[in-house]
Amino acid sequence: MSERLLLSTRKGLFVFDRGAQGWAQQAVHFLGDNLSYTLCDQRDGSWYAALNLGHFGCKLHRSSDQGESWTEIAVPAYAEQDRVGGGDGKEPQPAALQLLWTLAAGGADQPGRLWAGTIPGGLFRSDDHGASWYLLRGLWERPERERWFGGGYDWPGIHSICVDPRSSSELRVAVSCGGVWHSQDDGQTWTIRCRGMRADYMPPELSEDEAIQDPHCMVQCAKDPDQLWVQHHNGVFRSTDGGALWEEIKVPPSSFGFAVAVDPNDGQSAWFVPAVKDEKRVPVDARLCVVRTRDGGRSFQQLRSGLPEGPSYDLTYRHALAIDSSGQRLAFASTTGNLWVSEDQGDHWKQISGHLPPVAAVAFC
Repeated sequence: MSERLLLSTRKGLFVFDRGAQGWAQQAVHFLGDNLSYTLCDQRDGSWYAALNLGHFGCKLHRSSDQGESWTEIAVPAYAEQDRVGGGDGKEPQPAALQLLWTLAAGGADQPGRLWAGTIPGGLFRSDDHGASWYLLRGLWERPERERWFGGGYDWPGIHSICVDPRSSSELRVAVSCGGVWHSQDDGQTWTIRCRGMRADYMPPELSEDEAIQDPHCMVQCAKDPDQLWVQHHNGVFRSTDGGALWEEIKVPPSSFGFAVAVDPNDGQSAWFVPAVKDEKRVPVDARLCVVRTRDGGRSFQQLRSGLPEGPSYDLTYRHALAIDSSGQRLAFASTTGNLWVSEDQGDHWKQISGHLPPVAAVAFC
């Protein structure tokens, strides 16, 4: 099992280790800085920290010694002619990096390969450990992108990148709001894969338009990558054929949320953190729970042991629920600075901290 957690928060990168006495905070990096995501590259142990410094822009740092030292590296950049906008009536304007929303490592056969998903909707690739980046124009120049629009942000963004472990040149990305996209040639060409999804925030005649779907988070089963789960604005969707067709899954007590995790060894087992949707975004009935299915969505268990008994208003963002490579240990954190860990697939939870800054992302390392 993984013995370390990396938490990307509004006020720094917090590192927790599991020792003989349990989980404890070990270090803080970039104290005071807003981190949007941290990647632990399992291929060589490098850490990549994405910072969003407001007026000073987005920054990216790499550590090859588990945070003992950091080196600032390049960030993705758009060309002068790149434009974004149009999907929700906004006038197109020059594209500029606003957020490094997610990072993903390439395959084991691709040393140095990194992927970055950004707002405003660009997918970037690096083949030199982040020293340089280039925009995947095969996706950027798809005509459907003109219909993309922002979900919780003003502009669309790529927040989920799934590299197929069977073939590193095959990948899938999820865009809010722009659907799920699939490439089989290292990102040179793309097809949209949203059949079966629906968007009830659109007029009825546009609800099944694949290019305006709002997946909040997409994950794949490592052992069986054709099994995918998406937490969508309109609910939960599951695919067993690599995204060619999606089935809507009704999750109690609410199908709305941001985060989803899938067992790396069993594509039928998945976890969610449900909430009340749209303008409220709090736990249902102010009772925090994690919901699990072990049979592909035919049945569910609401997991509350160790979570607050009384009113709770914790919201978990799309990257703030994580599962380790064993499929046994989970962790999730909230916008109110709480962190919980389970050692038994969510049957029991233990609060590790209640005094963190708002947490954007959690990762086992």
